[in-house]
Amino acid sequence: MSSPTPEPSPPTPAQPPAGAAWEATQVLPRPAPGRGNALPTGAHLAEFELLRVLGEGGFGIVYLAHDHSLQRRVAIKEYMPSTLAMRSGPLDVVVTADKHQPVFDAGLDSFINEARLLAQFDHPSLLKVYRFWRANGTAYMVMPFYEGATLKDTLRQMGSPPDERWLTALLASLTEALAVIHAEHCLHRDIAPDNVLLLADSGRPLLLDFGAARQVIGDATQALTAILKPGYAPVEQYAEVPSLKQGPWTDIYALCAVIYAAVMGSKPPVSVARTVSDSCVPLVEAAAGRYSPRFLQAIDAGLSVRPDGRPQSVQEFRQALGIDDLPAGAAPMPARPAPAPGPAARPAAGAAAPLAPLPMPRTGGLPRPVLLGGVGAAVLLLAGLAFWAGQRQQPAATAAPAAVGAAAPAPAPAAVPATTAQPVNLSIQGEFDRLLQARSADFDVQARANAPKLRIGKDRLGFKVTSSRDGHVYVLVGGPDGSLLLLYPNAMASDNRIRAGQTLALPQSSWPLDTSEPAGPEHFAVIVSEHPRDFSHLSKQQVAWFLSLPTGAAGSALANGHAGPGSVMAGKARCNTAGCDRYGAALFSVDVVN
Repeated sequence: MSSPTPEPSPPTPAQPPAGAAWEATQVLPRPAPGRGNALPTGAHLAEFELLRVLGEGGFGIVYLAHDHSLQRRVAIKEYMPSTLAMRSGPLDVVVTADKHQPVFDAGLDSFINEARLLAQFDHPSLLKVYRFWRANGTAYMVMPFYEGATLKDTLRQMGSPPDERWLTALLASLTEALAVIHAEHCLHRDIAPDNVLLLADSGRPLLLDFGAARQVIGDATQALTAILKPGYAPVEQYAEVPSLKQGPWTDIYALCAVIYAAVMGSKPPVSVARTVSDSCVPLVEAAAGRYSPRFLQAIDAGLSVRPDGRPQSVQEFRQALGIDDLPAGAAPMPARPAPAPGPAARPAAGAAAPLAPLPMPRTGGLPRPVLLGGVGAAVLLLAGLAFWAGQRQQPAATAAPAAVGAAAPAPAPAAVPATTAQPVNLSIQGEFDRLLQARSADFDVQARANAPKLRIGKDRLGFKVTSSRDGHVYVLVGGPDGSLLLLYPNAMASDNRIRAGQTLALPQSSWPLDTSEPAGPEHFAVIVSEHPRDFSHLSKQQVAWFLSLPTGAAGSALANGHAGPGSVMAGKARCNTAGCDRYGAALFSVDVVN
């Protein structure tokens, strides 16, 4: 991909003399050994002197800097995808291998496009970019240095859920900001409580982490998977399905998930799990009496699993909330709660905001699930986008709209309907135990993780498999979110044979998996089968590179209908003779921690 013409210097700083460019920068000290790719304190980039590192993630590094031209503090974001590139000399950035150059260049173009987009926007709830430029084999973006507390931290400090007036004020500002970027055919794609900053001086919310912001023209971007936060990302961000296109409704879902988390104290269930068995209790039921019916109905509509069940534009969503009907001053900025003991401020760029995700090479029609994480985390899509179930639309709102700004009185008690038995969800650990019990006694398999704990955004999954016999390796993983994937073989690795006595290290270099949310235990079942096994009767749904197996009530129904020994999730051996289904198995677990 060709690179766009380098941007001219911005209007604020003076242009460099003829023959000079911002590339002609210098650094005073060299990076200290062991400090990674971050530039040291005292380094100079053009007119900016670096004061300290605010954050370092998988796609870039954010510095606090002093602008010597305008005598002000700024934040500088440097494009530095750590899995593709490294520091060479005091300033230069180079790829770690020639094969990474096309992907690195594509990410660099995306970084510049992100900066260009942000520079166009002018709204108090959107990040502002002062200028950006290419130099030293990479690029830089200069922004204001914001201070405040994230919405995530603010909600944690509150003793109880915020009231409707506070949430409406929050939504008024954030929906205004979204309307600005949507008007330019852009999406945020990463709205979450930790990506909203409440400014220290005014309490105004500021949308952070436009790493997923992307120009959307027609269907061009449907091939890209954005940064995903389970619980906040809608279903259309998980897989490429022509009927599930992304649009303003994508950001509306995430914003409503944020409000749901504020009201309920926990985020909604993962959207892809809701396609199988929707366990998300509507707010009109869960929060009745604490907020007006109109407010709750609007949030529930925005949380519809189906994109066409949500408001299709920010304006439609604001109308549902009644924000545009409020008199001037009726929705003030949210008041800051009293801070809990300890630090309550966080710089806007201080957590290594994710840069624009890299457009990954295509393999077998599936989006590549690595290098998608925000803070150095590659997204392992442990979510079961199995089959589309429960396609019924959200029921139309029938309650008369109540005034926004004061919670409606509790409704009179209604007749309690007869309770119905809730479907029993699949026990993944139970299936793994049954799988292990049915293994062949003379087929020894050992599997062990490289580390018992994996830190989100820092560690990479790794484990080893050995077998006493030749066979075919299959790895199942049950995630903290209740999903179940066939991790190996996959679209990137179809040759799953192992020799007797061989130690197989997984994942392989062609499909590395870094640790990402959600936190919790991940359970693995490893099968080494004498014959190849077939899982196609269980599911045909792919999530990125991996086959997604049914969970919840659907998975439980399959398990209950399994008549043979072992687990239905072990698949079927491709052989026809009696007693040919011989395999060895091993189980292990790792804890995913923050």
